[in-house]
Amino acid sequence: MMIIDKLAYSSQLRYKSPFLKSAFAVGTLLICVAARSFVVSGIVLILMGCLTVFYSRTSLSHYIKLMTAPFAFLALGTIAIAVNYTSAPMDLISIPVGSHYLAVSVTSLTYAIRLIVVSIASISCLYFLTLTTPLLDLLAVLRRMHCPWIIIELMMLIYRYIFVLLDMALAITTAQNCRLGNRDAKTAIQAMGLMLSVLLVRALNKSSLLFDAMESRCYDGEIRVLNESNPSSIKEKTGVILFLVALLVVSVVCKSNGGI
Repeated sequence: MMIIDKLAYSSQLRYKSPFLKSAFAVGTLLICVAARSFVVSGIVLILMGCLTVFYSRTSLSHYIKLMTAPFAFLALGTIAIAVNYTSAPMDLISIPVGSHYLAVSVTSLTYAIRLIVVSIASISCLYFLTLTTPLLDLLAVLRRMHCPWIIIELMMLIYRYIFVLLDMALAITTAQNCRLGNRDAKTAIQAMGLMLSVLLVRALNKSSLLFDAMESRCYDGEIRVLNESNPSSIKEKTGVILFLVALLVVSVVCKSNGGI
């Protein structure tokens, strides 16, 4: 979490218009999901990966690590889609289980692979937006879109408080390691339980102190922050529009050819 926030603030696109970056990422994501095409998903995945690695100051290996977690989750989740429990064998794989079969058909396998590819391409769009745009800029976009203020306030407080919890958890874990609190599996489980209990108490106390500090600074229910971003130029807007139109044309062509 801290690394993602650090990369967002050090990105070369940090001071570019968050509205344009949001339109580019969300527009690409919507076209990718609507097309459900291997070609469109491949184009989006490669393009967003290259842009993210080049502009967010992250390495290719670190970007691949970020993509590994959602890929593993999707791979495990799509097993239920690819594998069927049927009373009749299927054309690709059929394993007898009593009077039924654990079977995989070409159609189900293709659908599962398509789902993984489209999902990973969509995640790459979100990574591009996350690794090049700080949270405050994203909240400014939501505020401009007339999102309810209570949602924006909760998003800001929850996001910032995550770093407070991580810092306290790291300090407690370091203290436990210094006292050999994780020397084996049993003590590690006990140390984890103690850490979570202490973290809960400290988090409640910290939240109370935080609210008192906000009240002392005339908090009236809305946190006002300064936005550091520049308006987009005509050239940048034209480039994003042309890309989205071109991607939309490719998706239509792929859709008409069976969603390849």
